[in-house]
Amino acid sequence: MRQVAIYGKGGIGKSTTTQNLTAALATMGKKIMLVGCDPKADSTRMLLGGLSQKTVLDTLRSEGDESVELDNLLQTGFSGIKCVESGGPEPGVGCAGRGIITSIGLLENLGAYENDLDYVFYDVLGDVVCGGFAMPIREGKAKEIYIVASGELMAIYAANNICKGIQKYAKGGARLGGIICNSRKVDGERELLEAFADRLGSKLIHFVPRDNIVQRAEINKKTVIDFDPNCQQAQEYLTLAENIENNDKFVVPKPLEMDALESMMVEFGIIEL
Repeated sequence: MRQVAIYGKGGIGKSTTTQNLTAALATMGKKIMLVGCDPKADSTRMLLGGLSQKTVLDTLRSEGDESVELDNLLQTGFSGIKCVESGGPEPGVGCAGRGIITSIGLLENLGAYENDLDYVFYDVLGDVVCGGFAMPIREGKAKEIYIVASGELMAIYAANNICKGIQKYAKGGARLGGIICNSRKVDGERELLEAFADRLGSKLIHFVPRDNIVQRAEINKKTVIDFDPNCQQAQEYLTLAENIENNDKFVVPKPLEMDALESMMVEFGIIEL
């Protein structure tokens, strides 16, 4: 069983990418569990036909620790994908990162990590700025980390910070599997992300082009794989899935110093001095 965490800057399209990626893997016959690690609890919605499922923390609050069973936490989505949402505290109260810690621990205790699973994916909020959100890396739960980025400055800055977290917790076995570009149609975007990944010691695992069919699928409460499996964008997600399935390059990344990061952005014309 491969345990994979997907990180990236907020708003980069990480959850959309993860849901389409897992849907693509499921159509390839893979058995998958997706654990949403975002207090917004929107990591599995398109796999569940738009359904907003009850989160682990909400279930614990309403039913108590001793009454919770695995069936209360898991819902089966597209192509048999097992879907879980960690959730978070009430607004303004507590630490959202603790929802991840609580959820993963409870899923383990209830036997969710079955031997027949091929993948467990963690869709994790934003940068590694909080111990709770770093938990899949820190505790060695996820051995493979993929970062969703684009050619925009803040997306690359966030990706570089995430690599610092992977490097910090490398003793637990976490490794960077590559950068996924979720394109924003920035000039020279592919070349920039390839260069960035190379300087990290990794690679661009796939360049996902921007296409309005992604939004059309979401309006219809589906992934692209489900909405229009024969379209070109569905093929892009299938290629991403195949690249991850066949990936054999996992590294402790070498994050760039700020001066080097800025120099690279100047080199590719993203910022001007």
